[in-house]
Amino acid sequence: MKNCKAVIFDLGGVLLNIDYLLTVVAFNELGVENADLFYSKKIQNPIFDKIEVGAITPKEFLDALQKECKNASIDQVENAWNSMLLDLPENRLDYIKKLKNNYQIFLLSNTNEIHITAFKNKIGTEKWKVFSSVFDKIYLSHEIGFRKPGEGAFQIILEENKLNPNEVFFIDDSPQHIKAAKNLGLNCYYLKKGEDISTVFPDTIQ
Repeated sequence: MKNCKAVIFDLGGVLLNIDYLLTVVAFNELGVENADLFYSKKIQNPIFDKIEVGAITPKEFLDALQKECKNASIDQVENAWNSMLLDLPENRLDYIKKLKNNYQIFLLSNTNEIHITAFKNKIGTEKWKVFSSVFDKIYLSHEIGFRKPGEGAFQIILEENKLNPNEVFFIDDSPQHIKAAKNLGLNCYYLKKGEDISTVFPDTIQ
């Protein structure tokens, strides 16, 4: 970390607690066949990639999902899609605030307009303002048109902020994203299930 100027955090599974299985179970309850193959952390229907890079609208996405279900309303489909979103521990935001004393802080998330809207509603307006303020800039895949592990998702941060890859520390909970970042020369930390970001910087924050 001595030579690093910036830290890039993933959102889901790193800052925000999520459980993909809850959405798989919800899809299954709505009649989606082979829901675990239709959507999971590692394997998913191409429609999920499209919503994450803004190639289709939320309405187009939900309409397509509804066709995979049996007699489910749009609201039921949307609730199933959002069911993976859990809580945002306050201590993680406090921890990042301390890191800001030494580093530029960025967020890079594969996400979509539906989830971000649900996330904002879940934590409330005031907490969203606090959350947003801890980052120098937030990069959301559906807004920038790139998603991890694609090279473009990382390059946009490096180029906009005039950073060299070896000056950046990247934290994510997906092995394929870590591999892609390492190939570009970023310093990386793979956050395993059950770990917390507070364990990553023992020499920086006491």
